[in-house]
Amino acid sequence: MRSALGAEAMPDRLDHARGRVSAGGSAPDAAAGQPQRFEEVYLREFPRVFALAYALSGSRWAAEDIAQDAFLAAHRQWGRIGGYDDPGAWVRRVAANLAVSAVRRRLAEARALVRLAGRQEPSYAALPAEDGEFWRAVRRLPRRQAQVVALVALEELSTAEVASTLGCSQRTVQVHLQKARATLAGRLGLPTQEVGR
Repeated sequence: MRSALGAEAMPDRLDHARGRVSAGGSAPDAAAGQPQRFEEVYLREFPRVFALAYALSGSRWAAEDIAQDAFLAAHRQWGRIGGYDDPGAWVRRVAANLAVSAVRRRLAEARALVRLAGRQEPSYAALPAEDGEFWRAVRRLPRRQAQVVALVALEELSTAEVASTLGCSQRTVQVHLQKARATLAGRLGLPTQEVGR
């Protein structure tokens, strides 16, 4: 048993994973040169793909997602993958790559959370209760108009500063602000000059 798992078995395993199977090593029920049905491969290989993803990710839920994503990638390319000697090996390779990526992403997120936890929480100015109707109306504006109004009203930025923040021209900001003020004035029954101050 040890020799089957030892270093001498590695070249055969790598060839198997790449779809170059030596004599007698093809997947069960696969006729020579005949593409396999996706459903059969899925049913046969899912437990192995899931186990690999679980071992690499450490999370049952992540492993389920990883396995499903790997099979989804195979399904999208099944015309090519289904003709491999061992399409399950291809799916396992994709799952392994996805699992490593997921672990890296979780580590990066954890490091970011640690950095954020060490920072002093900024104090947020409470919005007066009477402004609730105004901000609900702002949220109903088109996206860019709402952004302009929020930056002008909350941050007290000039149109040049808003343009720099949003990556557009100052004239574009002025047009969005003018349209937003007109819309808000109509919805809230306020003079146009009062909106956004």
